[in-house]
Amino acid sequence: MEQKQILVVDDERDLCDILLFNLRSASYQAEAVYSAEEALQQIVDCKSSNSNLFDLLLLDVMMPGMSGFELARRLKEDEQARQIPIIFITAKDTEDDTLRGFGLGADDYVTKPFSVREVVARVKAVLNRRPVRSPSAWEGNLRFEGLAINAANKTASVDGDPIALTRTEYELLHLLLSHRGQVFSRQQLLDKVWPQDVIVTERTVDVNMARLRKKLGRFAACLVSRTGYGYVFEVKSEK
Repeated sequence: MEQKQILVVDDERDLCDILLFNLRSASYQAEAVYSAEEALQQIVDCKSSNSNLFDLLLLDVMMPGMSGFELARRLKEDEQARQIPIIFITAKDTEDDTLRGFGLGADDYVTKPFSVREVVARVKAVLNRRPVRSPSAWEGNLRFEGLAINAANKTASVDGDPIALTRTEYELLHLLLSHRGQVFSRQQLLDKVWPQDVIVTERTVDVNMARLRKKLGRFAACLVSRTGYGYVFEVKSEK
């Protein structure tokens, strides 16, 4: 089995060394850079040489120069790089910081100080994530009026225009669109979309749904929150 490639981005060199040792001990290919600018250049070089992009970024937030948040924002604007999962590792531990991280498409958010074993476990969970679904429900394309999903390349479009979705947003949309009219509780969405080994709160669902709505244009109203129950893709006829 091909080893997963992980890029650690943190200006604390001692911490990078510890993470690299433990990730390599867990059979991952891992390397480190010490600034967001270096990380961005690494990814640009991979794209220009048609090399495989990294399978995951462990990304610090507070670094000299470009912040981890800014790097994540830039990557999520790129057609290829947006598919790279991101786990933030940071001392910024307020609720606003955490929500901002998830709002930028993070797959997980770990605050310092942390257990290195926990970080490795979260890396494994993100890389091994498999949405809980039956194959028949997820094969082929999906369409509702001008909203379309291409299941083969994991993309979505509105009225023919591609929309940039993170992996989590795509899986939420695919699940709800493939089960129109069915209400999913926040806990059900967490169970079906997020990794089993990652601890996230139900508030995370709300953040991702709000972000997804902003990208759906005229179909945003189809993602309905049922107070006390959860979320549903509700077919709304245009007047």
